[in-house]
Amino acid sequence: MNGGPAQVLGALRDAGERPVSGEDLSAILGVSRAQVWKHVEALRKRGYEIEGEPGGGYRLSSRPDCLYPEEIACGLETRWLAHQIEYFESTDSTNRVAFDLGRAGEPHGTAVIAESQTAGRGRLGRSFHSPPRQNFYTSLVLRPALTIAEAPTLILAAAVAVADSVAETVGNDKAVEIKWPNDVLLGGLKTSGILMEMSGEATRVSFIVLGIGVNLNVDRGTFPEEFRARATSLASYSGRPVDRIAFAQRLYRHLEDALDLHDQDGFEALRPRFEARFKMRNQHVRVVQMDGSALSGTALGVARDGSLEIERSDGVVERVVAGDVTIDKNLGPTGSDATEGSSS
Repeated sequence: MNGGPAQVLGALRDAGERPVSGEDLSAILGVSRAQVWKHVEALRKRGYEIEGEPGGGYRLSSRPDCLYPEEIACGLETRWLAHQIEYFESTDSTNRVAFDLGRAGEPHGTAVIAESQTAGRGRLGRSFHSPPRQNFYTSLVLRPALTIAEAPTLILAAAVAVADSVAETVGNDKAVEIKWPNDVLLGGLKTSGILMEMSGEATRVSFIVLGIGVNLNVDRGTFPEEFRARATSLASYSGRPVDRIAFAQRLYRHLEDALDLHDQDGFEALRPRFEARFKMRNQHVRVVQMDGSALSGTALGVARDGSLEIERSDGVVERVVAGDVTIDKNLGPTGSDATEGSSS
């Protein structure tokens, strides 16, 4: 939204509880009062509740539960991230849209937001459950000064930012953990997934698309059967609805801080925060790798390049660059039961 409706919305926001007359709005916009009325009607059609009586002026009484760019911009505390937002009521995949924008030359920090996705994607080609107007789906166009070899740790930096945002929202830092490399768990259940795609030239990154989906207000009972036992939402966990606009602003702020730190000092600067939430260490895990082969052993931690280090039963330590990891339910760190971390 731009032009007249955006100016009317800004004026009504600035006025707070005080009504603004059509005459004043006409003077602010430099248009007729009839045009002001058309702008007000356009806002009402977008879901804004605007009270107004002849001679009494207009007052903004409520905003819609929509992730409109103008709503996110109002109170956004970032220096460069999400200052340009492409918004969709529905699209096939925010990552697909963002990748097209990256190829078209859109700037670093451009964000794509959708209320729903018809073909949301997770890692390893899986679908991502994306019901409308309940959660948060965003993809970012990033142009970091990284080599292709350095890029994989960017998804770990993003996981730290998402985890911090989730913990701040639910008010329980200890309940949030990171499952390598891209899932954020809340109370042991998956609440967020991250997908990173990249375009490069020779050894350098041209641009990266970072896609993030966070379950906010969806009822856990409505998840598809294959997800229900292993996933949750922030509202299902906390028992209260989440303000999606506030969450988007919070996530973008944490992401910008994490991405800036990664750009300046690399993943090592974020490693302590990652490891504080990495509860797979010393757990017995099973990894299905990209080629279909399986590897079992004890998770030792994450290497400098972002790979997962696993010690096999024969003492050999292997590094896994990509794969589907689950914690063995029967073998915990000392042979006791351990719970599976997440669906992927």
